Amino acid sequence: MASHRRPKKPSRTRVTVLTATATAAVALSAQAANAAPKPTKAEVKEQVDKYYAEAERATNQYDGAKEKQEKLEKEISLLQDKVAREQDELNELRTGLGAMASEQYRSGGIDPSVQLFLSADPDDYLDKASTLDSLSEQQLESLKKVQAKQRELAQERAEAAEKLKDLAETRTELGKKKTEIQGKLSKAQKLLNTLTAAERRQMAEDDERASRSATTRVELGKEVAASGLGAAALNAAATQIGKPYFRGGTGPNSYDCSGLTQWAYAQAGAHISRVTYTQVNEGPHLGMSQLAPGDLVFFNNTEHVGLYAGNGQVLHAPYPGTSVRYESMSTIGSFQFGVRVNG
Repeated sequence: MASHRRPKKPSRTRVTVLTATATAAVALSAQAANAAPKPTKAEVKEQVDKYYAEAERATNQYDGAKEKQEKLEKEISLLQDKVAREQDELNELRTGLGAMASEQYRSGGIDPSVQLFLSADPDDYLDKASTLDSLSEQQLESLKKVQAKQRELAQERAEAAEKLKDLAETRTELGKKKTEIQGKLSKAQKLLNTLTAAERRQMAEDDERASRSATTRVELGKEVAASGLGAAALNAAATQIGKPYFRGGTGPNSYDCSGLTQWAYAQAGAHISRVTYTQVNEGPHLGMSQLAPGDLVFFNNTEHVGLYAGNGQVLHAPYPGTSVRYESMSTIGSFQFGVRVNG
């Protein structure tokens, strides 16, 4: 005879586990349904370019702070040397006063004027000494020299202290900008990593093709440079085509945008400043219709700079992953103005 057993009820633990599993599955399905779609290659490139532009802005600020740091270090070193020399001179003057006091003591006592100086602040000595009739012209001259030297030394020490404070703040700023740059580049890399290997390879090939095309098939027209200096700078920059962009690069193996323009003008015999924010002051500002080959051209709120090459083309160091190349002004960004460097 067949056995008719009642089916065993599932345990409370098993029901709880099954319910939790089902809930999690529904939640994951909902998350998957609501998840943002994977960005396209074009969208990734647009965002990556934005991160590169932000990194370039921070790089300009970093380079500016670096230049300021180097200048401050030189100024502080010179000041400290000067302070040491002034201190030696002050010590010699004081030694002379000491000898004067010793001589007076041997001859019957220290002149009240010298005694007053040796025991009081030189800054208010002359006011007090004006009440003494026994101060000789020679003594007065010696005391004035000591007073002047001591005041000069105090001023130089205060100036050195202020510059040291400024240097400490500049070094802090450098650290912040370096972190900011690394953060922007890291975001760009993470975004690039969302693409497949084939998509990343295609982007790299597109950039390489753009650089190669800009190197070999650019029509620069027949525009004439406004000066021999501009022509020489442009010709120098053209010899660097194909060399990689590198943050902080000033040549001759790699460049960032303002590093290339500074290097090019240096080869032409003119020193211009290091960063875009100061290169904008290297000469008169020009509209687009006034540009001539060799002029500096600024884009994106003066965050980027290149050399005008003629026929609407710019020779520049674009951004990480690219190399020095010609590029149409229409594809670089928002044109701000040109600058004609005065040699």
